[in-house]
Amino acid sequence: MAWALAKRIATAIRAGFDHHYRRYRAMTAGAWQRFENADWAAVQGASRECIGYYDRHVDTTIADLRAEFGIRELDEPLWRRVKVEYLRLLPEHRQPELAETYYNSVFCHLFHRAYYNNEFIFVWPVLSTEHLESETPNFRCYYPTRDGFAQVICEILSSFEFRLPFPAIRRDLRHLIRAIRTRFPSGGERHQNFQLAVLSRVFYRNKGAYIIGKAINGADQIPFVIPILNDESGGLYVDTLLTGNDELSAIFSFSRAYFMVDTEVPAAVVEFLQPLMPHKGKAELYTAIGLHKFGKAEFYRSFLKHLHYSSDGLVVAPGIRGMVMCVFTLASFPYVFKVIKDRFPSPKTTTRETVRQKYQLVKLHDRVGRMADSWEYSDVAFPRERFSDALLTQLREEAASSLAIEGDQVIIKHLYIERRMRPLNLYLESANAEQREHAIREYGDAIKQLAAANIFPGDLLFKNFGVTRQGRVVFYDYDEICYLTECNFREIPQAPFPELEMADEPWYTAAPGDVFPEEFATFLLTDPRIRACFLAHHRELLDAAWWRSRQEGIRQGHLEDVFAYPAQRRFQRA
Repeated sequence: MAWALAKRIATAIRAGFDHHYRRYRAMTAGAWQRFENADWAAVQGASRECIGYYDRHVDTTIADLRAEFGIRELDEPLWRRVKVEYLRLLPEHRQPELAETYYNSVFCHLFHRAYYNNEFIFVWPVLSTEHLESETPNFRCYYPTRDGFAQVICEILSSFEFRLPFPAIRRDLRHLIRAIRTRFPSGGERHQNFQLAVLSRVFYRNKGAYIIGKAINGADQIPFVIPILNDESGGLYVDTLLTGNDELSAIFSFSRAYFMVDTEVPAAVVEFLQPLMPHKGKAELYTAIGLHKFGKAEFYRSFLKHLHYSSDGLVVAPGIRGMVMCVFTLASFPYVFKVIKDRFPSPKTTTRETVRQKYQLVKLHDRVGRMADSWEYSDVAFPRERFSDALLTQLREEAASSLAIEGDQVIIKHLYIERRMRPLNLYLESANAEQREHAIREYGDAIKQLAAANIFPGDLLFKNFGVTRQGRVVFYDYDEICYLTECNFREIPQAPFPELEMADEPWYTAAPGDVFPEEFATFLLTDPRIRACFLAHHRELLDAAWWRSRQEGIRQGHLEDVFAYPAQRRFQRA
């Protein structure tokens, strides 16, 4: 009887996952049509909807289980059997790793944290995905040495689901062949088995479609990306050719929105991508292709494994201590852990719930390569012995409501995990003249690109921005973030008496939402070297009229182009 009940429960959870993934694939499969229709509002709406799919389906599955089986408290023998029965349903499954994670989500929402161990959930994956394949090939191979690059490129472009034509295909071919000759080995250096392997599905994000592949030249594998854009007049065109793992990594950056890609076997896509981006783990790649819940599970597994094989301690993160978050890190692990404080000192007036809403806003919004993504966790157990005394003291004093100590474990009830970056203020302190100018240009570009996406950071201090491994400046402090269209950008009124300009207090009043861009110079540009760089490249950021013009464009429905690659890499369309 117990065996039959366990099988029914396992089957119900599997059915819940299958329903979720069918719906998810239906949404991603519609990406090509939204792209070809140039329906950018629908693109953004679908992206937000996909992110919320998972939690909604988990909630529905839990409600169904409670209604059908009357589940309230944990029956340990029964749920050990449920896990076994669930595993028996997965050997022929095309997404077993995702199905295991779905099971974990259901169980962890039903029962207490004390049972979050491998006896009841899949702390470690059971089924291998290494040799999983979809019914149709995951990638296609092309042979330029046999058929010629022009013919191969035409075959690649015509092999996808595009319905719109390429009106200037001859120009696109010329650009691509010229770029290939420049960036790939010459004909004499090619291995006799030189070939192009191209993923069978297009990756869609924002206003672009991306064809992703690799050139195989003997033992070498060279990644490449062909971005396709819609000219919004009934045709498509090739925008550039990107090659090498750094340029591919920039496309898959943690600071960009998730791709929409319809895949029957996501493990096969990740297996194709991982050798091309050795700096990115599976967690980041699953997250980048829109499967952020499995990415979150995979990340935690990698963290547990790292703890097992390392011995350094968790310490307070370097930099200026924030007013809203306690931030700590592990020197040997390239991430930071952020816990919301219990109380915020003046002048902060926000609340813990508002901070959580800000982070969710970033998760759902187009991050345009300028806002760090984060994984949100609850009830995370850390070994007590790895905490420095200073860190534990800070958490007890500033975030006690999020902290529990149980035996040899420290439990953080709620936290965010982000890729570690060097704070921009610390970077500037040691930068030479060339590095300083590059960083300030990047800083201003980050603010402008966020504005293009209808985001105002709120707090523009350098300490709230980080510098990535590739030298990009990314925003990561979200407690004052808001939509650009919510702000009221004003010029500072003229002082009625000249003496008032020297007073300690301003002679003008500011209402909630008022922003005075002229004031940015006062607290940002105190260093004359930084001031000179900023004014040379981004003077308009101090002009309220510039900000109002950005607002007007957004209100009229204009979605600006923000590219995941330098403008100089784009092909000329003339």
